[in-house]
Amino acid sequence: MPLLDLCYEEDVRAETDMNVVCTGDGRFVEVQGTAEGEPFAREELNGLLDLAVAGCDALSVIQRAALAEEN
Repeated sequence: MPLLDLCYEEDVRAETDMNVVCTGDGRFVEVQGTAEGEPFAREELNGLLDLAVAGCDALSVIQRAALAEEN
């Protein structure tokens, strides 16, 4: 199961350390990836970016809903 913002125990077991930050409209602010052992293929990078964008989109929806509740 894909996870966002890993805790230490999850992060140290990851094969790739990937940081992705997106704007609310889906543009990239930061993309950083480091292999933690074996190098990763372009296809894996594409898959990680797809997961990250889906996670950023989901977080954006939650954030907008929370802000709407405050107003």
